[in-house]
Amino acid sequence: MRQHSASRSQARSDALAQTTELLREIRRIEIQTSRLVNQHLAGSYQSVFKGQGIAFSEVRAYTPGDDVRAIDWNVTARTGEPHVKLFTEERELTVMLLVDMSKSLDLGTRDYDKRGLVARLAATFAFSAIFNNDRVGLIGFTDRVEVFVPPRSGRKHVLAVISRVLTHEPEHRGTRPAASLEYLSRLAVRHSVAILISDFVDVLPSRRRRGRGRRGGPADTDPFERALKIARRRHDLIPIRVEDPVELELPALGLVALEDLELLDLGGDHFIDLNPRRAARYRERVARERERFDKLMRKLRLEHLDIRCGGNWQRPLVNFFARRARRMRR
Repeated sequence: MRQHSASRSQARSDALAQTTELLREIRRIEIQTSRLVNQHLAGSYQSVFKGQGIAFSEVRAYTPGDDVRAIDWNVTARTGEPHVKLFTEERELTVMLLVDMSKSLDLGTRDYDKRGLVARLAATFAFSAIFNNDRVGLIGFTDRVEVFVPPRSGRKHVLAVISRVLTHEPEHRGTRPAASLEYLSRLAVRHSVAILISDFVDVLPSRRRRGRGRRGGPADTDPFERALKIARRRHDLIPIRVEDPVELELPALGLVALEDLELLDLGGDHFIDLNPRRAARYRERVARERERFDKLMRKLRLEHLDIRCGGNWQRPLVNFFARRARRMRR
């Protein structure tokens, strides 16, 4: 009986410690990202991300120089004096965070793992949005959508979103960003800023896997590319690729043990000989996969960001906002 009571007490203690550490991490993320938003991004956010369309504001008396096409003839006839309509931009936006929550994000060899970096990136856009009274929603995906948080505004809502990103335990294996884009297209959201954050590992089929069409020609467009095209027509889509340096260039370490995070289907301990030749083949394969992704982004004219664990993750965001602000002013 005492042993059972002691085990329950230890479980409560462990749960309390985990909760405390989670709250500390969320607070660290809030401090980091809020400082970045206030110092660098808040001023440019409104010019970088535009609302959609214009809305009627008010009617005022006509003054010389006003556009005669803006005259409100009903009010003019009623008052006997010319009046014009004034319009304002529909400023309110919805920012949708499409976040990869697969097990491959648990990889990390630098300051923090990819999941921690993803949470910081999502928080930066979320705090930028609520600073401007915009709404933030979350679509979390693996090879299917596992988390949906409807768009809302406010600090507490953003902190809840960050918590979901950090704590969600994926139910399925694999990564399929197209699932989140397809889900977004079914939502009753007219226009949004869609931030697609993933490592995009193995999301594009190699030439061998593409297959052929019925008459021997190329097969239909890849589902990921098709989903990107559909989402781009309706939303301001921004893909962000998160990587860890060890993914790009495995060192020739010799015999090493592998841990199955996602797709390898390995049971128990699995060892592989990372000799120089195999390490070189891995680098070549990763380089080809990254180039296919970059080529697709250029083809669809999507400006994307590459951010790596261990590097300065804030500078690419600041540069991105600055580039878009310059382009908007042209």
